[in-house]
Amino acid sequence: MNKFTKLKSEIKKVKFGKNCKLIEPVNLYECKIGNSVFIGPFVEIQKNVKVGDNTRVQSHTFICEKVSIGKNCFISHGSMFVNDLAEKGMVNRDPKKFKKTTLGDNVIIGSNSTILPVNIAKNIVVGAGSVVTKDLSIKGIYVGNPAKLLRRL
Repeated sequence: MNKFTKLKSEIKKVKFGKNCKLIEPVNLYECKIGNSVFIGPFVEIQKNVKVGDNTRVQSHTFICEKVSIGKNCFISHGSMFVNDLAEKGMVNRDPKKFKKTTLGDNVIIGSNSTILPVNIAKNIVVGAGSVVTKDLSIKGIYVGNPAKLLRRL
């Protein structure tokens, strides 16, 4: 008998587009996944999330409620999305007070980046390990903590 526990996926009430590929285990619930989306292993996508067509979500990524990801995006390994800033020094448990995050089309999020509730315009690259704390509106490459414009594209 194997001493290791088999990891199980939880997939509930997900609206999938055509030609999606999942590498299990994953946790997906009450979200909308577009056409030709790839989702790697150990990814969690929570309710009220929208993932646009032809987007890749790499392994060990967490996408919390109220995130909208555009088309043709690439979310690298270990990226974390945040919808609660714990502004009162405690965890917010009321989903009505969660904040939204929006990524435009053709956005690349580098590995191990943290994305707070912001708007990221289309055609933006966020470098690996960056922490996005404010809206990004100029087409370019952003890096650091907090993420700042490195150069325009």
